[in-house]
Amino acid sequence: MSAEKSDTPHWLFGDQLGPHFVDPARGGPRRDAPLVMIESRSVFRRRRFHRAKAHLVLSAMRHRAAELGDRVRYVKADTYRQGLREAVGDARVTVHHPTSHAARAFVGALPSVRVLPARGFLVTHDEFRVWADERGTKRLRQEDFYRWVRQTHDVLMEGDRPAGGQWNLDHDNRRPPPRGAADLGVPAPYRPRESDIDAEVRSDLDRWARDGDVEFVGEDGPRGFPATRRAALAALRRFTEHRLATFGSYEDAVLSEDATMSHSLLSTSLNLGLLDPAECVERAEERWRSGAVPLNSAEGFVRQIAGWREFVWHVYWYFEEGYRASNALGHHKPLPDYFTQLSSDGTEANCLSHTLKQVGSTGWTHHIPRLMILGSFALQRGWEPRAVTDWFHRSFVDGYDWVMVPNVVGMSQYADGGRMTTKPYTSGGAYINRMSDLCAPCRYKPSVRVGDDACPFTAGYWTFLHRHRDRFAHNARMTRAVRGLDRLPDLDALLEQERGRGD
Repeated sequence: MSAEKSDTPHWLFGDQLGPHFVDPARGGPRRDAPLVMIESRSVFRRRRFHRAKAHLVLSAMRHRAAELGDRVRYVKADTYRQGLREAVGDARVTVHHPTSHAARAFVGALPSVRVLPARGFLVTHDEFRVWADERGTKRLRQEDFYRWVRQTHDVLMEGDRPAGGQWNLDHDNRRPPPRGAADLGVPAPYRPRESDIDAEVRSDLDRWARDGDVEFVGEDGPRGFPATRRAALAALRRFTEHRLATFGSYEDAVLSEDATMSHSLLSTSLNLGLLDPAECVERAEERWRSGAVPLNSAEGFVRQIAGWREFVWHVYWYFEEGYRASNALGHHKPLPDYFTQLSSDGTEANCLSHTLKQVGSTGWTHHIPRLMILGSFALQRGWEPRAVTDWFHRSFVDGYDWVMVPNVVGMSQYADGGRMTTKPYTSGGAYINRMSDLCAPCRYKPSVRVGDDACPFTAGYWTFLHRHRDRFAHNARMTRAVRGLDRLPDLDALLEQERGRGD
C-alpha cells in the first residue's frame, strides 16, 4: 500500500501515549502528520470502572494532549465515531493496531481508517503466529515463549546460553516475607505530583457521577501512577536504581502493611504506552551487568515483561475473540455484591477482606493477591469466569481487555481447560499463611477445614478438587492432590459445610 500523505491525520487511542506511537522510524505516522485524540464518554458508560482508573486514563490523555500542543486535535465526544467525525470529517486517518478485539473490529469497519502495525511490544503478531503455529499444538506455554524471546532479542544472554546458566530462577524468587517485619525496608516507589489537569479530571468525574451519567466503584485518592512520559521514566529509574535489587526474592510475598514491597508499579505506564517494554528490559539488564542488582531480581522482572506480559498480549490475539467465553469447568455462579462493590465488610476472611480494601482504595494490588487470593477464591466458589474477567478489567488501574482475558480465563480461572497453563492456580490457606502475614489475625485457621474455624480457602480448595476430581485425576501436576481427597476422614462433613456456606 502506498504511503500516506504528510497531512494525513493519525489517531492516538488513550493507551498509545508514548513517543514510540508517533515515531516514523518505528512504523508511526509522518513526522509532521497532525494528530487526533478522542475522549469518548461512552467508554465509561459501558462498564462500572474503578474511579481511580478513570481518573488515570483521562489524566494521561489530557496531559499528552497538552504536551503535543497545536499538533493534536483533542475532541471530547459521546462516542468515538462522533469524535472522529468532528475531528476529521470524512478524511482518511491512520491508527496503530488497537488493544482490544472490539476496538480492532471498530476501526477495521471504518473505510477511512488505515490500521498500522501494533506498537508497544517486543514481538510482532506475525512473529508470534509463526512461533505458535510451529508448536503444532493447541497448548501454548509461557516458559517456551519466554526462552525464545530471550534468545531472539538477546536479553540476559551470554552467547547462546542464558545468563547464569539457567533460564528460570523462580526457585530463588519464592521467599516468604521476613518474619516479624512490617515492611521490606526499601525506598518507597515513585509517586507523581498532581497538576491542574488532575483537578479538572476529578471535577469532570464528579459531575458525571452526580448527573447519573456514569457510575464508578472504588475511591479516587491522590493519583498514584504516572500520567506522563516524564513521570513514567522517573518511576522506571527509581525502581531499577532503588527497588529492583530486592524484587526477585520477595516477589511472591505479601505483607499487610507494605502493599507495594519491591514491586515496580510500572504496569500502568506500560499499558498506557508511556513506557516501551524494551527500555524496561534493557534498564534491568544494565543494572545486573553493572553489578548493582542480583541476577534473580533482574531475571524475575524481565520474565514479567518479556515473558508473561508479552505472552498474554499475543495469546489474546492468537486465540481469537471466542476465547473469552471459555468455561471448561462449567462455573456459572454470579459474583456476590460485596465483591463487585469492593467491600471489605462482606467477608470475615482477613486475606480477602484486606485485599478487597486495598483494591477499593487504590485500584491495584500485586500479582499474588490477584492470583492466589482474589482469583483463587473465585475459582473455588465456581463463579462465572467471564464475569470474573470483567470484574478484574473494571477494578484495576492497569486492567485492559487484552490483559485480563488471558490472565483470568487462562491462568486464574483455568476456564480454557489448560490451553495456557498446566494446572489451576489455587491453594488452601497454608500457602497464604506461608507467603503472607495475613493469617495470624484472622478468625479462621488455615490448617482447619471443617468447623467454625475452618478457613474458606482450605475448605474451598478441597471442595474444588472434589467437584472436578474426574478432570484432574489424570493431570500430572494434580494427581497427588486429587488422591489426597481419599485420605480426608471428614470429606462428607466438609462438603456439607461448603454447601451451606455463603460466598
